[in-house]
Amino acid sequence: MEIVTAHGPARVALDEAAAPAFLLVLTHGSNGGVDAPDLLAVRETALGLGGAVVRVTQPFRLAGRRAPGPAAKQDEAWLEVVGRIRERVGGVPLVQGGRSNGARVACRTARAAGAVGVLALAFPLHPPRNPAKSRADELRSAGAEVLVVNGDRDPFGVPDAADAAHVEVLAGERHELSRDPAAVGRAAEPWLRRWAARPVRAGGGR
Repeated sequence: MEIVTAHGPARVALDEAAAPAFLLVLTHGSNGGVDAPDLLAVRETALGLGGAVVRVTQPFRLAGRRAPGPAAKQDEAWLEVVGRIRERVGGVPLVQGGRSNGARVACRTARAAGAVGVLALAFPLHPPRNPAKSRADELRSAGAEVLVVNGDRDPFGVPDAADAAHVEVLAGERHELSRDPAAVGRAAEPWLRRWAARPVRAGGGR
């Protein structure tokens, strides 16, 4: 289905579950889509744990653009989409995430969205040729527990263990995390299982 935001329509693919344990909302990177191998691997893991999974194609990609544009507009559209999704799948813990640029969006908006956790795949710590320009503050200011899954050969860098609640580094993987997508799902499984096993009420209470 499509959800119209102030910055254009977004497309939503929803895998519902009967009495879901949690809601996982995922999105893509700047140049990719919601069928990226690592996103699909995490989707399968979450569904296996009884979660409902939503994959969001953001307005800029639906419009055919490769550049996401201003972060503020991207974040505003994301929060609109998540709000609409929670109206449909409410009352369960929200975990949001994405790969690359999508991971940045998930971190920046986690507090406002009321997310209990963020799954950051291939988080782009810095531009490939500018390691001094760190984006670690986006991880640190998420306001929710963050799991980072990065490849050890990622030219965008690998976040430090101090920058997130958990950092999983996959050997031999680059930014695409496409060499062994199943390993990405396995890395996410113990962390996602926590939200399946420990339901959190709306507002953060247990």
